[in-house]
Amino acid sequence: MVVTGWFVLLTLLGIVPIVATSSPWALVGWLGLCLLLLVVDVALAASPRAVRLSRDLPPAIRLGESAPSGLTIFNEGRRVLRGVARDAWQPSAGAGPTRFALAIAPGRQRVVTTTLTPFRRGERRAEAVTVRSIGPLRLAGRQATLPLPGAVRVLPRFSSRKHLPSRLARLRELDGRTSVMIRGQGTEFDSLRDYVRGDDVRSIDWRATARRQDLMVRTWRPERDRRVVVVVDSGRTSAARIDDEPRLDTAFESALLLGALASRAGDRVDLAVVDRRVRGRVQGATGADLLSAMVTTMAPLDPELVETDWTSVPGLVRSITSQRSLVVLATSIDAPGAARGLLAALPQLTAKHLVVVASVVDPVLNEAARNRSSREDIYRAASAERALLDVSRVSAAIRQLGADVVTGSPADLPPALADRYLALKAAGRL
Repeated sequence: MVVTGWFVLLTLLGIVPIVATSSPWALVGWLGLCLLLLVVDVALAASPRAVRLSRDLPPAIRLGESAPSGLTIFNEGRRVLRGVARDAWQPSAGAGPTRFALAIAPGRQRVVTTTLTPFRRGERRAEAVTVRSIGPLRLAGRQATLPLPGAVRVLPRFSSRKHLPSRLARLRELDGRTSVMIRGQGTEFDSLRDYVRGDDVRSIDWRATARRQDLMVRTWRPERDRRVVVVVDSGRTSAARIDDEPRLDTAFESALLLGALASRAGDRVDLAVVDRRVRGRVQGATGADLLSAMVTTMAPLDPELVETDWTSVPGLVRSITSQRSLVVLATSIDAPGAARGLLAALPQLTAKHLVVVASVVDPVLNEAARNRSSREDIYRAASAERALLDVSRVSAAIRQLGADVVTGSPADLPPALADRYLALKAAGRL
């Protein structure tokens, strides 16, 4: 049972007869009348359990976008249902409005709409709907919480897709340039053409020359259908927030942009999200199915507060591919202690693969290092310089082990990683 503000106001009005009569029996009589009206109102209220509920949910929502969620309330009782319904969504679902005034005749239904604007990835859930039925006197009513589970999958934002058209244009330009027609490791045969002065004599095709009675040379291009393996670290360091975004989300943005670009270039892209175990894996998907599989795999994953087991990563890469590939490790390199496991695993990877380590850095560090206007700012600048020095030390150690390093702010890291991929393509290393 619930009471409304009208019942409280009615009870307070009992002050009038008490003051007018100066009799305690007036108070007793007034309270008795109020309780009688309360019982009558509750008895006449429609049953909140005599309803049938159903949901109409969107299959998925991209982070930062909005989508409607429909709730159908069907009155199966014999009285008019007047009151309020509350749809109980998780706060991170960004639901609004969640309360709806009801006036549903017997045998009728009402459809109410809640707009979901989630601000966290993963499964955003609603467990129940609370229906409050108010009597005709509007003094009191009945309330029931009815289970109605529902869930919406919130996909990664992929705001870095705005960089994709410009990178695709550079990729098309790269494919059409004659400067990539080179001979060497990691290239494949493209076509035959007439020999011109300055061509490498090792490129002469003697069989074609004998057939054509003229010198013919082979042209080469970087191989297509290469393998790109993206390993995302979901350990404890990925939980840190930079520019109000977890490191893990920035790594997902980088992986999505690189995956979209590499798949358009004809390369095969595989994804693995690891900490102590493999949390998610995408393998064998191509074309449009690749991005769909990647966002579906990424959506429910959150950082785990454990140390990442880097000793298992070389074996994981071997299980994905046995050929020379580009291996991208999306992790944190701002702490030498935390990067010790990564540095120990790199020699096994660089012995066979082309390895790039992608790490997000806090842009506040550079700003704090430059600001030295007060004593507090000087101490803060010293801390920022130490943090930047740690990043430089780990980066130098990674390069000494034969890997490359790409760093940037959450907004800059995805396009920077895509640019490094294009640079490797242009140099014929991939």
